[in-house]
Amino acid sequence: MLRSPSLRAGCALTALCLAWPAAAQTAAPADTQADGSYHDPRSDIVVTALIPRSQGDILSGTSIVTGEELTRSLRPTIGETLARQPGVSATSFGPNASRPILRGFQGERVRILTDGIGSFDVSNTSVDHAVAINPLTADRIEVLRGPSALLYGSSAIGGVVNVIDSRIPRRVPDEAIHIDAIGTYGSAANERSGSGEIEVPLTENFVVHVDGSYSKTDNLRTGGYILSKAMREIAAASDEEEIQDNARLKGKLANTAAEVWEVAGGFAYIGDGGNLGMSISHSENTYGVPSRLEVEEEHDHDHDHDHDHEEEGHSHENVTLAMKQTRADLRGEVAVNGGFLDSIRLRAGWADYQHQEIEPSGEVGTTFKNQSMESRLEFVQADRNGWQGASGAQFFTRRFQADGEEKFLPKNQTDQFGLFTLQSLDLGDTRLEAGARYEHTKLQSDPDADLFAEASQRSFNALSGSLGISQAITPGWRVGLNLSRSERAPSAEELFARGNHAGTQAFELGNPDFGKEKSWGVEGTLRGSGNGYSFSLAAYHNWFSGFIYESVVDDSVCQAANGGAEMEFPCYAYAQADARYYGFEAEASVKLAQVGSYAINIDGVADYVRATIKGNGPAPRIPPLRLLGGIEAQGARLSARAELEHVFEQDRVTDFETPTDGFTMVNASISFKPLAGNDRTTLMLSANNIFDVEARRHASFLKDFAPLAGRDIRLTARISI
Repeated sequence: MLRSPSLRAGCALTALCLAWPAAAQTAAPADTQADGSYHDPRSDIVVTALIPRSQGDILSGTSIVTGEELTRSLRPTIGETLARQPGVSATSFGPNASRPILRGFQGERVRILTDGIGSFDVSNTSVDHAVAINPLTADRIEVLRGPSALLYGSSAIGGVVNVIDSRIPRRVPDEAIHIDAIGTYGSAANERSGSGEIEVPLTENFVVHVDGSYSKTDNLRTGGYILSKAMREIAAASDEEEIQDNARLKGKLANTAAEVWEVAGGFAYIGDGGNLGMSISHSENTYGVPSRLEVEEEHDHDHDHDHDHEEEGHSHENVTLAMKQTRADLRGEVAVNGGFLDSIRLRAGWADYQHQEIEPSGEVGTTFKNQSMESRLEFVQADRNGWQGASGAQFFTRRFQADGEEKFLPKNQTDQFGLFTLQSLDLGDTRLEAGARYEHTKLQSDPDADLFAEASQRSFNALSGSLGISQAITPGWRVGLNLSRSERAPSAEELFARGNHAGTQAFELGNPDFGKEKSWGVEGTLRGSGNGYSFSLAAYHNWFSGFIYESVVDDSVCQAANGGAEMEFPCYAYAQADARYYGFEAEASVKLAQVGSYAINIDGVADYVRATIKGNGPAPRIPPLRLLGGIEAQGARLSARAELEHVFEQDRVTDFETPTDGFTMVNASISFKPLAGNDRTTLMLSANNIFDVEARRHASFLKDFAPLAGRDIRLTARISI
């Protein structure tokens, strides 16, 4: 039922575009190889950047993960798949729920997209909720960090992760039938996964697509102890023998098995003037949430909170999440080829999402439902003497509902409408860029006898913009500077949360009176490439006013909001204060030598972020300094790689966190392309965490109770015919 004018307007926009004639500009044709395989000649073009451009021309940190790198990095979650990219960490709430963290930002400050449209799940609501995107189906993943991402919404201050697939075909295959498939076995969780897709041209302009995937894992085997050193010391001091036993546990992480399947179908008309296509998909994901082992006897919460809430000795029961989503997508492009406009692009999507949190008894404890729709219309300008640009409108609506004993949010709806533009002027050695976005957001919650006695409604108008310049300093090298101003409306969770949240082991308390979160940001970039080398550096600093964060407060605050009821979990209340984030990310690669037909290359990544909340000290869950280096022998058909990743200790913590020890992982892989001339058919054997070290990500809510995977031998076969 369409209950708001803005929702009806968004549907009208989408319906209008659905009726659009299929006369859109088609993408650049793919190159077909002699063996029938194909590749995109624009593999370094970042389509997420609104104006498609090469990676080196974007005035902020950018990563593209595709081809062999994507095959090597592929994991069951999008967070773990991207965790080795510069500036990227992961929430790592066990092996099945891991969302990307960009520059220390997570949740509401990072947008997860599929082909430019939201993932339509509730992964932003809690770290134990998985992202409803399966990396197995990805053709490429683009990561934008910094001001460029703001054109996708004010909630993208940290950045955007855009997973691009081919469910709506982008080309007409030259062969009668085109098949892509991938299969993986991973030893750490006895992971068995596979995905396959078929594209068939029915006419010279009409293509149909079908794909499916399946993955099943057992409990994850970790390296070292299950509990961190700090938790083992607490458990060992307990008078209860069962709790003392927890301090000695090693090996498998209980309740982390998972089973995922997905099916999808799509079609597209691709003509000389353009394209129009649709797809429908359905996915189901059943996975366990790692248990928090008891480390001390349960006790009263009337104490000073010297430790993280995960230290309080509560045992998280073996809860299983059963998630399902049905989704429909639309993409079209119309070639205008006029004096001012070059093309008009449409992207729209809708999804019905639900997951149930199932108790060990088999009863459903809490059910989360989410219905979302998003549509995006872009007008791309023709290139006029180096002046390029794109402008558009975006509409998003979300209807969220939680029912059950652990409901911590009332039924609520978010409607958001945005207008945006990006303009670029290429003067040769100098390039100028300006972007702006206006956004109107309305949030309303229904009355709820358990949470809010009365309905609540808030509206916000947010304006964000950026100005940038880049300058060629020598052939192949450019330096850039970008200044940004952003505003973000609070989310429904930050406004309306009021209840026990078992996923984070906290009573979460929002504030319906919050104002907008505002920030200034500056980012400098240096990029260079030449014969046998490339280098990229981005350094950034963000100053926030009204920064929204969670902090431990006295239990009496939550008790007052909870009708005086006894507290089950520590009290975490959202608050606003000034804050600042700054850091850098760098990556480089150098060709050392040519040995016969093999190029010997070395590469490295370094990233660091420091975050402080005024009056509260360090921001929580900030990843520490990380260094990653690799050496690779790369041939036409056979390649071998070894890499070392060192993550430093994080001892700059809030008063409710524990420090996290550093760790060093060694990984290696070898890949073989068995079909001459077919780069998309690959066999890969990799060994990750070879020395089986105990490793924990500081950004994880569960880092003291759920370490990362131990030694993991992976065999992956990717086939394209």
